[in-house]
Amino acid sequence: MEKELDKELIMNILLPFFQNQKNEKVKNYKNLNQYVQKGKILFVGSSLMENFPIYELQKTFDKDYCIYNRGVGGFTTTELLSSMNECIFELEPAKVFINIGTNDIGSPDFQEENLLANYDTILSQIGDKLPDCKVYVMAYYPVNAKVYFPSMDESTKEVMFKTRTNQAILDANESLKELAKKHHYEFINVNEGLMDSEGNLKEEYAIDGIHMFANGYRVVLDNLKQYL
Repeated sequence: MEKELDKELIMNILLPFFQNQKNEKVKNYKNLNQYVQKGKILFVGSSLMENFPIYELQKTFDKDYCIYNRGVGGFTTTELLSSMNECIFELEPAKVFINIGTNDIGSPDFQEENLLANYDTILSQIGDKLPDCKVYVMAYYPVNAKVYFPSMDESTKEVMFKTRTNQAILDANESLKELAKKHHYEFINVNEGLMDSEGNLKEEYAIDGIHMFANGYRVVLDNLKQYL
């Protein structure tokens, strides 16, 4: 009983803190957007996009790109919908690479139809506001729930991977592929080389079974660089 109360107390403190962090990031993006060059490349999504070390990795290319990152850690599709101006429209990008929805999949009440309905609205709004923009819907990355990661205890691990399974991710990717086709956008499977023989995210790429080190993002970038 005491442990349950402790967890409830921690969540009551942490949830407002994390929500405030997300709000501050969006506010900061709105300020940054005053200084961007319009018509460039945009990466947008949740922490899996925010943590993409695109500035460092693109320096390994022969060609220079101007890529802005408007990922927000913890974002769901609902939260992106409420921040479309700050995260997408104010930049007026020529290309958008989007990876949003893994936090939807990881939520206790996950329903794929709700995720797809929100994603459908996101893509519809981009099509309406930015009709000349090329949109690339990125596949969700695999996860690894088998390996022990010091940053995640067993109780946290159980919660994080209860619905965020590789099967759920595979199913969602198939649905996203059809959704992208509906909007005449390109679905890009960026996962080649990320998975081990069992279909899990390779241990050497994984920070906590969900998020990746730079070596994992290097694989993703190699898979999508032809679209830049």
